[in-house]
Amino acid sequence: MPQSTSVLRRNGFTFKQFFVAHDRCAMKVGTDGILLGAWAPVAGVKRILDIGTGSGLLALMLAQRTDENVIIDAVELDVDAAQQAQENIAQSPWMHRVSVHTEDAQQWVPRQTVRFDLIISNPPYYEQGVECATPQREQARYTTSLDHQALLTLAADSITEEGFFCVVLPEQIGNAFTQQALSMGWHLRLRTDVAETEARLPHRVLLAFSPQAGECFSDRLVIRGPDQRYSEGYTALTQAFYLFM
Repeated sequence: MPQSTSVLRRNGFTFKQFFVAHDRCAMKVGTDGILLGAWAPVAGVKRILDIGTGSGLLALMLAQRTDENVIIDAVELDVDAAQQAQENIAQSPWMHRVSVHTEDAQQWVPRQTVRFDLIISNPPYYEQGVECATPQREQARYTTSLDHQALLTLAADSITEEGFFCVVLPEQIGNAFTQQALSMGWHLRLRTDVAETEARLPHRVLLAFSPQAGECFSDRLVIRGPDQRYSEGYTALTQAFYLFM
């Protein structure tokens, strides 16, 4: 049954149409994922792949944004996170069209006989450094299990000709990721630089790549206005999801 939004639970995040428990996931629901799930282009898509789904947040957001005939595959290597994603999806209105696969994406994706119109990922971006409290958090934070070149290659081998591959990254890492993608034959088609306030430099970047060349549309999104309330742009992008917006 769909999760009622009338009761706020403490072990996760309550959205308008679904609940995401994340207490067994290394990386919790956060602004990065919410931005990416609300921003990624979904017009005309029929098949979606979420690489490293974690709690299932992106898969659920995209299910809410797409038609009933759209099929979503969510792949997650960590067993605990994948189980929690399955539970979250089972309690949502879209359990019949979102499937969670507990496997390494580099093993699962090559076996598929279909290509995807939209591939989405909130990928790790730290290189190996300070030891994390758990192996699960290390896997979620560091690029050791799936580095950016491997991720770009995996997406290139499984996307449709007119499809989009979308990620969210810190600004500087996103710039390096873009250069790497361009060198591999990808084309940058959408870019949104995200700043906390108008006075601050962008700290995140939303990127959409395609195998097909075309004009690149770029813009800037500010999360909060001078009064520290959510900006009009951020509200317009995310209000379909936030419970009290």
